[in-house]
Amino acid sequence: MKVDVLLGLQWGDEGKGKIVDVLTPQYDIIARFQGGPNAGHTLEFEGIKHVLHTIPSGIFRKEVINIVGNGVVIDPVIFQKEMEKLAPFNLDLKKSLLISKKAHLILPTHRLLDAASEAAKGTNKIGSTLKGIGPTYMDKTGRNGLRVGDIFSPNFKAKYDALVEKHVGILKHHEGFEYNLAELEGPFMEGIEKLRALTAIDSEQYINDALKAGKKILAEGAQGTMLDIDFGTYPFVTSSNTVTAGTCTGLGIAPTKIGSVIGIFKAYCTRVGSGPFPTELENEVGEAIRKEGREFGATTGRPRRCGWIDLPALKYAIMINGVTELSMMKADVLGTFEKIDVCTHYLVDGERMDYLPYDLTDVEVVPVYESLEGWNCDLTQLSNYADAPQALKNYVSYLEGKLETPITVVSVGPDRKQTLNNN
Repeated sequence: MKVDVLLGLQWGDEGKGKIVDVLTPQYDIIARFQGGPNAGHTLEFEGIKHVLHTIPSGIFRKEVINIVGNGVVIDPVIFQKEMEKLAPFNLDLKKSLLISKKAHLILPTHRLLDAASEAAKGTNKIGSTLKGIGPTYMDKTGRNGLRVGDIFSPNFKAKYDALVEKHVGILKHHEGFEYNLAELEGPFMEGIEKLRALTAIDSEQYINDALKAGKKILAEGAQGTMLDIDFGTYPFVTSSNTVTAGTCTGLGIAPTKIGSVIGIFKAYCTRVGSGPFPTELENEVGEAIRKEGREFGATTGRPRRCGWIDLPALKYAIMINGVTELSMMKADVLGTFEKIDVCTHYLVDGERMDYLPYDLTDVEVVPVYESLEGWNCDLTQLSNYADAPQALKNYVSYLEGKLETPITVVSVGPDRKQTLNNN
């Protein structure tokens, strides 16, 4: 058996949570492999909207095991709140939610360091969610971090105090930055107790044993390819590897064990926070997309920047990830447009290119568009792709040709039922 991977191809917010939820019945295990509570995976079914930040999106399917892998960073406070929101569903979390002992912990001081650092950047801030993700990964690579396995150690408090002392020393260099650490530590320690009550595992061993036993596993990515620490629009990126390769380091899976790679993208583009965005529409068209798509961050609530679909960036993401099939989300949002633009190339210093250049931040990028006929109708009641308007089918076929990858799923609404198979 091999591990299938599902991840985002744009700047996050593509709709990964919904597709994981839809696909979960086909799998025995769903495993998150990177990121932390900066993620906001939205699921909707039976008229109820759910937003998950750290817990895998397969959690509502009671027969499936959900694993938070070693590549994930966990905020015990946010994790506890997530679990509390799941209480009405009578889920046996001790059985269905397993936590890697090697996953790193976000301390209250990590969040303070994040806020202080972002405030110090002023107009050059990167648009952090201020969840402490970056400082936690910095401690991980600096070999200072605390991991889930440490909370079961008799000297956990001593380890915690030593790291906090280091952080407080750093915070002293941020003049004028005020905080109340004692106020934050109570909820943190309460969250630690909740984590101790769950099942912590050696996740890499568990997953590889499951593969040998013939179990089907889906690895769930967070954020998107264009936010990858190596391959994204640096420095306006997240602190982890959001691409397929991150599955190997974030779950302990050999590259030879990767199966299908499902790439998720919106029928248009969005981005939250700072950073380059070649197809951004800072006009009434962008505002119309934002309003129709309810484009506000599931984690931060911030309005998302909106624009037309970007094929050079998508082709780059497909290449980096080895994508084998695509899911196109939010086709319904473009239902009010008679014409839809598609960015096919960039003009950079007069040169026409159809790939992502080294640095989008310091060069002027002019998108080159082709205009396609819009479907200009409501798609939300569709239950079969065969009944879709011809203009939508033409759009899908056009993208498949340009991206050289099949689009097997088209989403026409937020509910799990509003998902069309194009096979």
